[in-house]
This record gives sequence, C-alpha cells and structure tokens, in this order.
Amino acid sequence: MAEATQTQPSNWNVPNVLTTARIVAVPFFAWALLVDGGESITWRCVSFVIFTLAMITDKIDGDLARKHNLVTNFGKIADPIADKAVTGMAFIGLSIVGDVWWSVTILVLIREWSVTLLRLSILKRVVIAAADLGKIKTTFQAIALATLCLPLRDADLPGWLETPGEVIFYLAQVCLAIAVALTLWSGWEFYRDVWKQRASLRR
Repeated sequence: MAEATQTQPSNWNVPNVLTTARIVAVPFFAWALLVDGGESITWRCVSFVIFTLAMITDKIDGDLARKHNLVTNFGKIADPIADKAVTGMAFIGLSIVGDVWWSVTILVLIREWSVTLLRLSILKRVVIAAADLGKIKTTFQAIALATLCLPLRDADLPGWLETPGEVIFYLAQVCLAIAVALTLWSGWEFYRDVWKQRASLRR
C-alpha cells in the first residue's frame, strides 16, 4: 500500500499547469472575441491566438501526462472540463457575433457536456477510451472554430482580403458541418459503449 501511494504522481506537474492555464484563459478568450460586438479586427485576431494556443496545449498536456506517467485524478477531471470550456465558449461567442447558428451551438453543447459529465460520473467504474472518431471530430472542430475566430468578413478588411476571407469563412463552415456530424456520431458511439460496459458489469 505504501509503495502504491509513493508511485502516485503529484498534482503539481506541467500537464496540470497547462490544463489550469486553459481554464483561466477562457474569460480572456471570450472578452477578446466579443470586444465591440466581435467587430474589432485586432481583438478577433487575439482571440484566434488564444484559442489556438489552448488547443495546442490540450494536445501537449495529454501527451506529456501519458509519456511521463503524470496522469492524476485532478487531470482526469480538469482536462475534459478545460477542453469543453474553451470550445463551448468559442461556440457561444461565435453565435453571439453571428458566425455560427445558435441551433448548432445548442446541439453541440448538449452532446459535449452530457458525454463529459457521464464520463466523469462513471470514471471509477467504467473506462471508455477516446475513440479515433472523437479525435477526428476534435480536429475538425478546432480548425473550424479557430478559423471562424478570425475577422474573415469584417467590413474594414482591405479590399484584396475580402474574397479570400469569404472563401476561408465558408471552408470553415464546411469543416464545422463535418465536425457537427462527427460530434453526433461519436456521441452515439460513446453512449453505446457505456451501455455495453455497464451491462457486462451487472453479470
């Protein structure tokens, strides 16, 4: 028992610091995205940088935790919360400024938070590993949301950027549509796998 206790990694480690930094960054990201109703070119670019760094650290802290055996109970709980807080704020903020339909945001948030809360509630009894489909979904979602944070259709953009901005905007919407489809499908797979594992535990 003593040996098992000693092998438990400390909560004070780099992956957990990165996770905490993502949570702290959420209000700053929201503020940057919504300055002047989302019409500030400078602050929209700042929101893009914050969101992109958050997505990069999400990848880094997970890889570091697994590679150096720094997986902690705090990290298991805080990491998905940080991830959903950042992407959820992006969906809400982009809906406020009119770049994402509210119906899409509500649908995605219901799926994401219901899966996250269920995963946390059964963490000690049932282990559902992240599926490849979920990872692909996250990639498309991150690309779409990061791109839409940019002021692609701002009236104050230089004329030569208007057409490329429109093209990139609609390409980002295509990525978002793919992400939403994958979100719903991976959500169904998650609930299916949970049901199978819980059913097997009753036997």
